[in-house]
Amino acid sequence: VPRYLSTAMRPEPAPRPPVPQSQRLAQLGLVINAGLAAIKLVAGLLGNSYALVADAVESSTDMVGSLVVWSGLRIASRDPDERYPFGYGRAEALAAAAVSALMLGASAGIAIEAIAEIRTPHHAPAWWTLLVLAVVIVVKELLAKRVMAVGAASGSVVVAADAWHHRADAITSGAAFIGITIALIGGPGWEPADDWAALVAAGVILVNGGLLLRTALRDLMDRAPEPAILATVSNAALTTPGVLAVEKLKIRKSGTAFYVDIHVQADPALSLHDAHILSGMVKTAIRRQVPAALGVLIHMEPFEPTEKS
Repeated sequence: VPRYLSTAMRPEPAPRPPVPQSQRLAQLGLVINAGLAAIKLVAGLLGNSYALVADAVESSTDMVGSLVVWSGLRIASRDPDERYPFGYGRAEALAAAAVSALMLGASAGIAIEAIAEIRTPHHAPAWWTLLVLAVVIVVKELLAKRVMAVGAASGSVVVAADAWHHRADAITSGAAFIGITIALIGGPGWEPADDWAALVAAGVILVNGGLLLRTALRDLMDRAPEPAILATVSNAALTTPGVLAVEKLKIRKSGTAFYVDIHVQADPALSLHDAHILSGMVKTAIRRQVPAALGVLIHMEPFEPTEKS
């Protein structure tokens, strides 16, 4: 028996990515969005600011988005079962796509109403609406940064979508702040600046929604992960004693987890038992280097030297 196979090694269980923190942030976002939407709607109606009303509409979509994100994370955190042997990770990408669709719909609605307001004469917004917007910008940007940090750490596309949704709200509030400021400083004749700000905000939401939708669709279509992940998995297999070459490597992402399908070549003289042990060593090495590798399928093949090798 080869020396590197003298001790049987069992693959280490793949730890599932933690999701409770993401779920708590989704719940917090839901509460914050509900409060801000109500405040902005009342302030917009009383303060004669359509940009603020449009911002309230965007916050309303944020509420629905937070519900979708929370539901997606809860479903994705379930363990694989007989009905879904590859787990429920795709629920994250589906939730991200739904959030993106909400952003695109909100963008279209805001743009339509903003154009209508531009063509309709109205009074300038009240000065105190700027105070409301200043508070909103600070709160939403802080929340966006917090959620974005969690999304980057977990690799969750739906958490990243939620973060950009919060940031889009901060951006629309910033555009409204600028528009109202211009309308107040400019005086008579500059009232539509508030509505132009809402139109610009709609464009920002449209772009962000499109980018997030593209990312979600890529995950749903089993797009290969970043080259760094592929290189890490390949190197983990190649540095395992007994592995002579890696022939094929396919990786797909499901939620925050990766599913690896790899073909490794070894000494043709190995017995089936020893080849099985070696495959377990490769699986363990890959999971150590990539903890998010929830599933690793090893195909053992005889090594066949070529001119390149």
